[in-house]
Amino acid sequence: MTELDLDDLAARVELPDAAARAAASERQGRLTKPAGALGRLEELSLWLCSVQGECPPRPLDRVRVVVFAGDHGVARTAATSAYPPEVTAQMVLNFLAGGAAVNVLARLNGATVRVVDMAVDVDYVDLGASVPDDVVRHKVRRGSGSIDREDALTREQAAQAFAAGMAIADEEIDSGADLLVPGDMGIGNTTPAAAIVGILDGGDASAVVGRGTGIDDDTWMRKAAAVRDAMRRGRPHKGDPIALLATVGGADIAAMSGFLLEAAVRRTPVLLDGVVSCAAALVAQRIAYRAPRWWLAGHLSTEPAAAQALERLDLIPVVDYGLRLGEGTGALVALPVLAAAGATLREMATFDEAGVSDRDA
Repeated sequence: MTELDLDDLAARVELPDAAARAAASERQGRLTKPAGALGRLEELSLWLCSVQGECPPRPLDRVRVVVFAGDHGVARTAATSAYPPEVTAQMVLNFLAGGAAVNVLARLNGATVRVVDMAVDVDYVDLGASVPDDVVRHKVRRGSGSIDREDALTREQAAQAFAAGMAIADEEIDSGADLLVPGDMGIGNTTPAAAIVGILDGGDASAVVGRGTGIDDDTWMRKAAAVRDAMRRGRPHKGDPIALLATVGGADIAAMSGFLLEAAVRRTPVLLDGVVSCAAALVAQRIAYRAPRWWLAGHLSTEPAAAQALERLDLIPVVDYGLRLGEGTGALVALPVLAAAGATLREMATFDEAGVSDRDA
């Protein structure tokens, strides 16, 4: 395929609307409350106005969750997860049946869930199942290489997955999405996520490796060793995002990186989820430094790499409930808070409207 023009993509990312943000700040000052009394809800309402380009902000009626699924060879060869790799494909079917946590939280919030198989190591026919063509339409390969000893993907595959993520963002935005949530599913996916964060943040492997699916000490040591070796292999590609994704990422993370960048290009806000989306966001930020202004951190994952990535992105999580599931669940837990921020700015009366004296009076 044709090499991606990352410089052109970066140039197309603009900053959110400063005038809408200023109007939101001015309106916050006229609402029937002491200045700052709604705490961080006020700042969130300013962000929402800036990314929507208007004040007051519109309700978030068309939230779309896209779960990027893929298997990672390191989970099998280095045994870095508490669960077998077969769970990835089984969970894809669970998403489609509406039985996963992300489905429950999406229904609660009026959001939709789409799952895309970028690199699940399965032929669904072997499971006695069939999936819609839309699930596998962008699939790059079955599984990825074990990143501690080999590349996850070829460069061409990484570019293909990145472009697929961009196309998926376009599809969702063109169909009316007003907020996007990147979800993840892949046994072992916190291993490449940790490696990417460690490389781009300049940290040590032991500082970015967490417990993932709830691994024991022996598994953690194997995971830390795998991340250390992957970081050693990936560091020479720190300045080349596609090469980095090919070396230590995977098709799911590459697609998510393209998805996040294209959302910024299309001026569409994103609510980030856990450590995998944070790692993909770091890659996208490496391409376009303005892109993070279109993203909001939904929650703080228990994975240490997530906190490091969010600090690098200069993003403060909306909630911290000790979540580590992925799928988009943390972002959906934070969504009502963002909706509350928009609703208070949009629906509260001003002092003049309510006939209430402000403090100057």
